Amino acid sequence: MIPAGRLRRRRPPHAGGWAVARLAPVIVTVVIAALAFATPRQIAVSRLLPAAPALAAAMWPVIPTILLGACCLLVMVGLGLVYPDLGTPYTVAAIAAVTLAAAYASHVRLQREETLFQIRLVADVAQKVLMRPLPRRIEGIEITSLYLAAQAEAQIGGDFYEAVSTPYGVRLLIGDVRGKGLSAVGAAAAVVSCFREAAYEESDLKGIAHRLETSITRHIAAFHTQDLAERFATALVAEVPHGGGHIRILNCGHPPPLLVHDRKVRVLEPSVPSPPLNLATLIGDHYYVDTVPFAPGDQLLLYTDGVTETRDRCGRFFPLPDWMRQQEQTAPRELLDRLHSALLQHSGGRLDDDIAALAVRSPHTPQERPA
Repeated sequence: MIPAGRLRRRRPPHAGGWAVARLAPVIVTVVIAALAFATPRQIAVSRLLPAAPALAAAMWPVIPTILLGACCLLVMVGLGLVYPDLGTPYTVAAIAAVTLAAAYASHVRLQREETLFQIRLVADVAQKVLMRPLPRRIEGIEITSLYLAAQAEAQIGGDFYEAVSTPYGVRLLIGDVRGKGLSAVGAAAAVVSCFREAAYEESDLKGIAHRLETSITRHIAAFHTQDLAERFATALVAEVPHGGGHIRILNCGHPPPLLVHDRKVRVLEPSVPSPPLNLATLIGDHYYVDTVPFAPGDQLLLYTDGVTETRDRCGRFFPLPDWMRQQEQTAPRELLDRLHSALLQHSGGRLDDDIAALAVRSPHTPQERPA
């Protein structure tokens, strides 16, 4: 979503090109008819006329497909009057048979398109519930989000994020469930729903991490009976307290965020790693919080591994820190617009993993924060 609430997908085909493509059956009919009248009857170009209604079935409704088949029949009858020995009855029978089959195929296609449309509506609603649009500002802090699902028709996947205003300040969440597509949506929904409650109730980030660990463990145990140890999620919880000046970060095995201060990019590696979600029982449930200066005008980029693991044709990963160093100081919305374009250009328009990112900028002056 960039800006908040608008899902970014690959660009659809050009409207003008699609309009020309829809005229392809008519063009085929005219070309075949013209060649049939202009060439000797021994060539029998007219036998290609059944191809027109067959092509129409792929893009036209039922009635126009039948009408095109009827036009092809009239063309064939006219050719039969000009060339009596053309074998008109056989071609007419072929056109009639192909037209009936094309009409049925068009009917089936329209039913499937309607079903797919309903599925997309459901997916869009689910996406808005799981990844609800974020306000552009929370307590004066600018926030913009980007989300790209690897499964183009799903629109939702295993990456997740959230931002809420709480009595303790603005709290942020970003994470990635192992796997991608619809199989990881349930675990992501469990983590996000838990965070929305825990962010208001827990006084520190460690308490939120314990709640998230419990939530995803229960979900995975309830819906997955095999390979429980291989099902986990990375997550990063951040807090900008009232008054600003610094930001607290708890990183549970997630890619480190980038902080831009005075046009210098800093990679915020955790001082002590914390366990990913659902792995605390294996490697310990000790969580560590780092405090980092967050001055007015500073910008923080949170992202999932789908960003840094985007490959080009030669297999090279997307160099996110180097790319950030080349960007001028800009608003979060424009930064994620540029990041989206850069990822598509680097990958050649094909993204193999879900991608989520949050750009957060501190107010330029303390007065921008509400009292």
